[in-house]
Amino acid sequence: MKASQSLFCERVLLPEGWASDVTIGIDQDGKIVSIEHGMVRGPDSTALAGPVVPALQNLHSHAFQRAMAGLAEQAGSTDDSFWTWRDTMYRLVAKMSPDDVEAVTTKLYSELLKGGFGQVVEFHYFHHALTEVGTSNGFEMSSRILRSAATAGIGLTHLPVFYAHAGFGGLAPNAGQRPFIHSIDSFLALLDQLAPACAAADVELGLAIHSLRAATPDEMRAVLSAEQTGGPIHIHVAEQEREVGDCLAWSGRRPVTFLLDEFAVDERWCAIHATHMTAEETARLAKSGAVAGLCPATEANLGDGIYPATDFMTQGGRIGIGTDSHVATSVAEELRVLEYGQRLRDRRRNRLVSGPGASVGRTLIEASLSGGAQAAGLETSGIRVGARADLVVLDGANPFIAAAKDDQILDRWIFALGSEAVRDVMVRGDFVVQEGRHRAEERIDSDFACALKRILQ
Repeated sequence: MKASQSLFCERVLLPEGWASDVTIGIDQDGKIVSIEHGMVRGPDSTALAGPVVPALQNLHSHAFQRAMAGLAEQAGSTDDSFWTWRDTMYRLVAKMSPDDVEAVTTKLYSELLKGGFGQVVEFHYFHHALTEVGTSNGFEMSSRILRSAATAGIGLTHLPVFYAHAGFGGLAPNAGQRPFIHSIDSFLALLDQLAPACAAADVELGLAIHSLRAATPDEMRAVLSAEQTGGPIHIHVAEQEREVGDCLAWSGRRPVTFLLDEFAVDERWCAIHATHMTAEETARLAKSGAVAGLCPATEANLGDGIYPATDFMTQGGRIGIGTDSHVATSVAEELRVLEYGQRLRDRRRNRLVSGPGASVGRTLIEASLSGGAQAAGLETSGIRVGARADLVVLDGANPFIAAAKDDQILDRWIFALGSEAVRDVMVRGDFVVQEGRHRAEERIDSDFACALKRILQ
């Protein structure tokens, strides 16, 4: 197919490495149709204003939680943990309408784009506004997520979440969880209703099980045997030490062991967090082909623990990054916190590298790109023919970037600059961020400000 637009890159990170003077041809559907090396800029080409790298996939998002970022940092009367943070989240949910969720989600997605992400995997369990509980099937709230992605211009993998219980063994849900709950039949009906809507919106559809504590094994088997999405399957597992203890008390097995023993975990699966694993569990998860969905800034914010990333990756484990509760919204911050956690635990530097002399930034970008694409249900990723044109242009006028060469560019971005290095972002061949601003920034910010006032009044 003939290219409908042409981009000239002085430096670009391709799957085989850095290349100079490359022209990328993109068709009208936003796919890369040609990559030509050793070119001079043609009269019809657009010259990009800095080094070009692939946009990454954000493999774990609870978009509505962006509204509470920074509001759970006041100490309580007991030892604060994930479980006390969760009470704050429940109070937020009780105040949010579908309009509020759409405004917050659209704002978040615009921020993720400016942070270097081109695709987001929405782990969506906020199915019903509190006023809709008992009358809503969840489609309305999911449709708001699809609309937010379209408005922001970000690629979307939508994962409705099956959530039925408050704890292991099928405990009845508590009052704060009512907006999340589905029966097996209502959940499967929601998936069926979403399938044509997602296809029409060019959205990938999969599903998620919230956690082993929120669904019984029989419910999980019923959902998994009946679903027909063919897309990714995600689950929270072993995020907190208390979860591990509760799982042991209930089943006699740790959460990751239970999951791997009882279910056919393979490349469709993404184990979100999986923070607390034994050496045996780490090896088994790596061997399974599943992706470990790491959310380092959120895991640090909640005090969850440090993922055994060095051991997991050494054994061939696949990783990707997400922003989860969205206390951070950038590729650079998540990757930096991931690497720094390993350094703090080991009291050594440069932990997540492919070998001596390798760049930490390059290793993390390539691992996260591969694992993120798998977890998002994308057939291909990176800057290659046949892939979607999802590109990040780093700011070539920034002195740190201008003075850097090849992998130093990535290390400067991740460890010295962060989102300020992101100049332009293209998704599906369309520049949705230019010179650090989203194309609909004023309207998105205005809607978000109004929503926050309603939620927090």
